[in-house]
Amino acid sequence: MTRGGSGAPVWLLDGAHATRGHDAVVAAVAGWGREGVPHAILVTGPASIGKTTLAYDLAAALLCTAAGGGAVPCGRCAGCLRVTSGSHPDLHVLRPSGPGGQVRIGGRDAPEPGIRDLISDLALSPAEGGARVAIVESAHRMNEDAQNALLRTLEEPPAGVVIVLCADDEDRLLPTIRSRCVRVRLGPVSSRSIEGLLAELGLADPPTAARLARLAEGRPGIAVALARRPDAVRAREELMRRLLDLTGEGPAVRLVAAPSLLATAREARAVGTGDGADAGAGGAGGPDPTAARGARGGARAKAVRRRSGAARDPGSGTPEAQAVATGATTAASQGDARGVADPGRVAEDGDEETSADDELPAGPKRKQTPAERRDAARALIDAWRVVARDLAVAAAGGRRELRDAALLEETHDVAGRLAPGAAVAFLARLDETERLVGANAGPELAIDTLLLAWPLAARPRAARSAPARPAPAGAAAEVET
Repeated sequence: MTRGGSGAPVWLLDGAHATRGHDAVVAAVAGWGREGVPHAILVTGPASIGKTTLAYDLAAALLCTAAGGGAVPCGRCAGCLRVTSGSHPDLHVLRPSGPGGQVRIGGRDAPEPGIRDLISDLALSPAEGGARVAIVESAHRMNEDAQNALLRTLEEPPAGVVIVLCADDEDRLLPTIRSRCVRVRLGPVSSRSIEGLLAELGLADPPTAARLARLAEGRPGIAVALARRPDAVRAREELMRRLLDLTGEGPAVRLVAAPSLLATAREARAVGTGDGADAGAGGAGGPDPTAARGARGGARAKAVRRRSGAARDPGSGTPEAQAVATGATTAASQGDARGVADPGRVAEDGDEETSADDELPAGPKRKQTPAERRDAARALIDAWRVVARDLAVAAAGGRRELRDAALLEETHDVAGRLAPGAAVAFLARLDETERLVGANAGPELAIDTLLLAWPLAARPRAARSAPARPAPAGAAAEVET
């Protein structure tokens, strides 16, 4: 292992890695050195936090072929470039596929690649005589059969093999899976780090980067995806404004709005809910791994088939507002980790009944799949959490801590007309509802329940005290007659 002038390992830490905002984690992983990497690693954290990015950085470092004792990964050698393009023969990637988006057991007669196919690949000799890396994206979506099939390989992997599992919620993995892995936990990234990432990638000017970083709530992947899709930003802003407006409406208006809210949420969903959208950063050198990763997903899936034959920025507001902001951010991270469909129970949500709003706006009509309906509900809950959190912060007297400064005045106006503690209580309800949707509760019914529970704001004082308007003369004459 090469060492720098200070004696520190020049491995991953000083290389052309793509992970941003997780300096402590990168330093800890770099401390393993090339020869000390555990054979099984479990990377956990909220969706779009950077788990998959870290996994590919690790793969690039292990498969880098740069000579001369420089930093690895170098980002320029054939090994690094093939990892970036997804074509390295010693990099094996498995991700959810098929109905319900599961990682299945697979096998010779299975329609989709699975764990058995991955195990068969790893039993072969390395194509280039070096290390071999297996990455299981969205490992929390492995069904129980797939997890049991992987146990033996995790316990006694072939020589030179490193297996990296990326999971939004490790509690969905069997205890026996977790116990066989070295765990690495990623938390929210500071807004400043996300702003720097967006500037580095040339995706946003400073004001836009600052706003997207706050909206992303510490998740670089969300910020990058929003920056690449301005239409999703506009849809998200519309969604949040409508949620604020609904605090002044009664049950009938709220329930009527549910289908259109879900439709807007689908437009605002800049990235998928699983770890496949978890690549949150571009590399410091060489080609942009994030840009390439989005295009290479299909290539990686085809390759498998062929081979198988935390932090937040401190605000200057009141201590109460800072406390609310910290607590709500933590709840949001936990909610992201919980809001994933249980892969073993997808069949329970198998009815395909949808309203007309669930049909695509153009092209041939089709019904939304259960997975798409759950994704829309989770996207709506995700935006809803930002609104509820900002209302709680505003009620506590905060201003700079608000996630969406564009709605600052509206948020403070509504917060001042809510019952004390109403927004904080609703945040807890959002987390519980997201958990139920992940466990295959009906997404439309779950959203209807939230709409009915959404706090009701008192009418503005001017509206309450304004004198009644006199009836038109014609109307008065009709009454008298």
